[in-house]
Amino acid sequence: MTDGRGQTERDQSAIRNYPQLLRRYARLLEVSVDLASTLDLDTLLQNVVDAAKELTECEATSLLLYDPATRHLHFEAATGALFGGSSSRIVVPMENSIAGWVFAHGEPLHVEDALADTRFYREVDMLTQFETRSVLCVPLRTQEKTLGVIEAINKLHGVFQEEDERMLYALASQAAIAIENARLFQQSDLVAEMVHELRTPLTSLTAAAHLLKRQELPEDQRGRLADTVYREVFRLNEMATDFLELARLESGRGRMVREPVHLGGLVQECIEIVRPQAEAEGVRLESETETTQAPVQGDRNRLKQVFLNLLTNAIKYNRPEGQVRVRVFLDGTEAVTCVSDTGRGIPPDSLPHIFERFYRVPDPGDSVGGTGLGLAIARRIVEALHGTMTVESQVGKGSTFCVRLPTGAALSPDTRPAR
Repeated sequence: MTDGRGQTERDQSAIRNYPQLLRRYARLLEVSVDLASTLDLDTLLQNVVDAAKELTECEATSLLLYDPATRHLHFEAATGALFGGSSSRIVVPMENSIAGWVFAHGEPLHVEDALADTRFYREVDMLTQFETRSVLCVPLRTQEKTLGVIEAINKLHGVFQEEDERMLYALASQAAIAIENARLFQQSDLVAEMVHELRTPLTSLTAAAHLLKRQELPEDQRGRLADTVYREVFRLNEMATDFLELARLESGRGRMVREPVHLGGLVQECIEIVRPQAEAEGVRLESETETTQAPVQGDRNRLKQVFLNLLTNAIKYNRPEGQVRVRVFLDGTEAVTCVSDTGRGIPPDSLPHIFERFYRVPDPGDSVGGTGLGLAIARRIVEALHGTMTVESQVGKGSTFCVRLPTGAALSPDTRPAR
């Protein structure tokens, strides 16, 4: 038998909630249009979690993508202060996690009491000092595969309803398509640029190979051509290495370790590595570090790569008997590392492009080589660690590159992890 009064109450509730439901679907439509037109992957992922939080009216949302190389899920975007904290790039195992269960089964899951569920991965809460009560998780799926999951955490009022699940699932369906499109766009764009950059060394190699086949070629010219072949092959190898590194970073596959890093010690280590190069060029190295500075949360090897790039450039583009000065200091809640040189400087029209991939400041004498990817990679690494990299320069006086990274004081306890 049907409870007539109960059915009437449900009908009345549906009528009362209809305007709100209509607004949520209208907003979902707006979000879907925005996602379809966003091709920058980082922006897209952040837009997805922001929209998920709004549509499900929860305390926090986050998005995890699957990495075939590690066979784990990784945090890629979240609302609030999550990515300013230690949860950035946390690895979530496929086994014994709600996110892993949803990814493996390809269906939504609503857990009202997370602590009572054996699939709940407690380590994330321990790392972020955040208390998870309830979780609504749905898969990010295209027709061909599952990319990851989106999670809504802690419903603000009441409990997650069936309508919340429908909203999140619809958003996830649109998001999965948008993520695949953004990845394909980035890959095709990067490949096109790479092919363009390959033409110059390949042209040189083709010409050199053609001339080397001539029997009447004098030995001195043959030696110079062999040197050309060696330089261009070395350049191609360097370009391929940098290209693969940038492709990993731009696709989100370049994983960052989260560990305490003492910038003063790391910078000093990098200075000692480049000291022979500086001495060979007659460049003086100086450093200044605040001794009381606390460590930052970052990837030590990646940061070492960044600082070595900046130091190498500062020496390479310096003048004879020039100077490179490195400062490590605190500025509010940021740890700042600045590398200054007394070199030729960067022309004003080149400054806006200095971090673009394959961009190199015009050099009439072609005295300095490189792939044009070093600074693009360095900035990507810093941004993946939720920092910033800037440059100031004056022609004839030198340049200063500064890396800013959040310190422990900047990590809010109001973090919003996914499970």
